[in-house]
Amino acid sequence: MIDVLKHPAFARLFSAQVVALLGTGLLTVALALLAFDLAGDEAGAVLGTAFTIKMIAYIGLAPIANAAVERVSRKAVLIGADLVRVAVALLMPFIDAVWQIYVLIFILQAASAVFTPAFQAVIPDVLSDEKDYTKALSLSRLAYDLENLISPALAGLLLALVSYHWLFGGTAIGFAASAILVSLSAIPARRPERKIRSFKERVTRGTRIYLATPRLRGLLALNLAAASVGAFVIVNTVVIVMGNDDLTQTHVAFALAAFGAGSMVAALALPRLLEAISDRTLMIAAAFLLGALALPSSLFLPPTGTLGALLLAWGLFGLFYSAVLTPAGRLLRHSARAEDRPALFTAQFALSHCCWLLTYPIAGWAGEVIGLSPTLAVLGLLALVASAVALMVWSPESTAELVHDHDDLPSDHPHLRQFASSGKRHSHVFVIDDEHRAWPTQG
Repeated sequence: MIDVLKHPAFARLFSAQVVALLGTGLLTVALALLAFDLAGDEAGAVLGTAFTIKMIAYIGLAPIANAAVERVSRKAVLIGADLVRVAVALLMPFIDAVWQIYVLIFILQAASAVFTPAFQAVIPDVLSDEKDYTKALSLSRLAYDLENLISPALAGLLLALVSYHWLFGGTAIGFAASAILVSLSAIPARRPERKIRSFKERVTRGTRIYLATPRLRGLLALNLAAASVGAFVIVNTVVIVMGNDDLTQTHVAFALAAFGAGSMVAALALPRLLEAISDRTLMIAAAFLLGALALPSSLFLPPTGTLGALLLAWGLFGLFYSAVLTPAGRLLRHSARAEDRPALFTAQFALSHCCWLLTYPIAGWAGEVIGLSPTLAVLGLLALVASAVALMVWSPESTAELVHDHDDLPSDHPHLRQFASSGKRHSHVFVIDDEHRAWPTQG
């Protein structure tokens, strides 16, 4: 897997991702401490509102931002977004009111809504080989998991030496380093559009392609399955552990580390596994296992169950969670022309966060109202339903070539001449674009 780092451009971009993730991890810790300083016992409500603002920024602004910067150099877009994040991080230590947290978080996440899908769309252009791209996706997953382990430890080390305000400085350094590494990377230019599109069409194009492609509708259902169990782990691990008199804050770290370790095992295994198993088989099977595991696990949460049972369940959750989500980039890469990939990655970014916006409140509010065990069972059932939907809407049709008609095109249309077809019926690798607005199996 590491040999993919022999590609100089990807090595620099991956390094940019890693340092930016470390900066984000420091920001998370510093923000929690800042919220407690300003709001005391109401810090949880402040952070809950901040995370809601984050989701709203991701969902609402990502497609608009992508459309707005569509004709700007991709390198300039990435560097500009990083510089905005540097500026916000540098302003954070001077906050003295809760509303200022909300404003700066919105600006920060708006910049991330520009950066993240643009960054994700660059990688398949940098790595044209399918095996290399699969390895890159697994490395990216590993980076996220390692950040969850390293950032809290790094923050703890720094807090032993300096005030938490200095953590924002570490965040700024991370984003600045990311900008420098991006500037040193050879990023392919955008593919020129075949036609001039209105701003409205640019905003909606990625979502239209996404929802018109059966395997991507299946991916959306799988996003919901992963978010169902993932939200429970993120929201309620601390509640489960700290609600047990025999467990401590250290055990919270152990549980989250178990989830991250399971995810890393999947990321390491996926490049070889995907050579033998199709994306569809692997992802749907993992989603069903994720939901099925949640049901019995709900019966063995502490204090009813043991810490060992919790760690085992969390490790398996991480394994199946990563197996569902890591191959998503491969589906997106295969589902659009190169010039449409930024819009499609943006649609995935926004729509997947819609799933989290649904499951986060269920994990939190239902946990308080009906209890943690019933909540995990409910979210497990939601994951199973979402997996069944994915199985139905993502048919196992060939992704290589599909036979289809073009009754809507004149006989001398360039697309028909390109494939030298007799009449208007032919076959080729099928994606939704200007000449193909509906999937053939949909009539």
